[in-house]
Amino acid sequence: MDESDFMHEGGKEASMHQPGLSQAEPALLYPPALSPDPVSPLTHLGTLLAGHDAPRTGTGTGNGWDGRLDPGFQGCQLLGMTREPGREAHADQSIIILHAKVAQKSYGNEKRFFCPPPCVYISGRGWRVMQDHLKAAGYGDAVYRVCGYMCLDSSTQSQADTFKLIFDEQPNSGMFACAKSLFISDQDKRKHFRLLLRLFLGNRQEVGSFQSRMIKVISKPSQKRQSMKNADLCISSCSRVALFNRLRSQTVSTRYLSVDRGAFVASARQWTAFTITMVEDQRADQGDFVLSEGFICYGCVVQLVCTESGLALPPMVIRKVNKQYAILDVDEPVSQLHKCAFQFRDNPHAYLCLSNDTIMQYQAPSSVRDPSREVLNDGSCWTIIGVETVEFTFNQGMACIQTPVSPFPVITGLEVNGGGHVAMLEIHGENFSPHLKVWFGSSEAETMFKSPKSLLCVVPDVSVFSDGWRCLRRVITVPLSLIRLDGLIYRTTFSFTYTPELHPSAPVRGGGAGGGKRDGGTGGGQEDDVLLETIHQEFTRANFHLFM
Repeated sequence: MDESDFMHEGGKEASMHQPGLSQAEPALLYPPALSPDPVSPLTHLGTLLAGHDAPRTGTGTGNGWDGRLDPGFQGCQLLGMTREPGREAHADQSIIILHAKVAQKSYGNEKRFFCPPPCVYISGRGWRVMQDHLKAAGYGDAVYRVCGYMCLDSSTQSQADTFKLIFDEQPNSGMFACAKSLFISDQDKRKHFRLLLRLFLGNRQEVGSFQSRMIKVISKPSQKRQSMKNADLCISSCSRVALFNRLRSQTVSTRYLSVDRGAFVASARQWTAFTITMVEDQRADQGDFVLSEGFICYGCVVQLVCTESGLALPPMVIRKVNKQYAILDVDEPVSQLHKCAFQFRDNPHAYLCLSNDTIMQYQAPSSVRDPSREVLNDGSCWTIIGVETVEFTFNQGMACIQTPVSPFPVITGLEVNGGGHVAMLEIHGENFSPHLKVWFGSSEAETMFKSPKSLLCVVPDVSVFSDGWRCLRRVITVPLSLIRLDGLIYRTTFSFTYTPELHPSAPVRGGGAGGGKRDGGTGGGQEDDVLLETIHQEFTRANFHLFM
């Protein structure tokens, strides 16, 4: 992965981006900078582009590592140590899991394999760095080959229910594998579950365990009109979906809409996540569209954009499919695993179609009996399903850590308390431990462990990132990272932004009792303000340590 610099001037935080292995267009990954809101607070939160390396920021003020490990923490054999998360950013190691939001339950002896099958992508130059370390240590070639196993997150899972992943090399130096034969039986009474991925090296050294997002179990696709009570089964605008075509319900005939080398293809093995966006049906001169929110309904104009490469299909009208017919007068919400067709907006009789591995247009004739229907062929009938992507990115830096990277801490939300030059940040998430420290860019923050779902830290002073200037004159965004006591860096998709204040923080004080000139007391007033500010900051830090 290439390094990205997120410390910019005059811009707000970036938005979340779907991770992938191929490099997307810079204009898509880095939108134009926005001017800061003049009345916004000094500090606010944001998200970095997921799947991209954290930046190198200003001079660090980290206090180093505490070598006294907790007795309950298993020590690691280290070949080196890195202090700042900005160093060796090119050596990141990423694991991406793509999976569907819903899964059909299997009854009796049948096996309804998850479709599309869960996929695992491994990328990042850090894997090559790890291999070089193992080679230098005298290990054989088989040691650094990655192998994996995927199953459902249930303690009752047997070895027979675990799928062994076979990783293939990708053109972009990454690795790919998919679990084709996973299913959930009717003996499992859960309504939701997660997938569990375990990765190992060739010498059986465990890399770690990684969980997917929650998957909803359904009996069969709902044919009823969806309501707000079943909102989790509806397809919403700006969400991620996958499309596949299956001929006569045969698994071997399944083809997935995918993007390969800049072209849309129908693949029998790999599938692509697309962002489906509802657009207002207006024909602007330059082809501009107004994005809309809400649930996708039949009859709406939508656009499918590859979340990995940014490649987009032309605007299309989504139509409901019933017995090989496209229904033109239905406006109900689109639901999970519905069969649908995509009618090109600018060519009303043309539909998105596949022929073997090729994506093409199919000219559909109107029904003789019912003009509100059009006759489709097998290749133009698609099944739509919502999908999720979860990414785990870590960095061993100069270290070769022998213990698993799991449990992998995941941040789900941030909450700022206070402001100005003294602020506290509460981090919400999962899998937190006392062995984690929060870093703002290359600056370590005083961190307190509250619970496995909460961390508390002191926001570093902005002067750390602005060359000693305390009066901030530009927007500064720094990435948030979590670092384990042994030096392992956990990348996150969150950032912290320092925003300029609307007015200077140092007020002007008057002179003597005789009503001297206003400018006469400026120097003393500024010194008093600095003193009061220092007392306030130290008092807050004292309270923080007292709370610890």
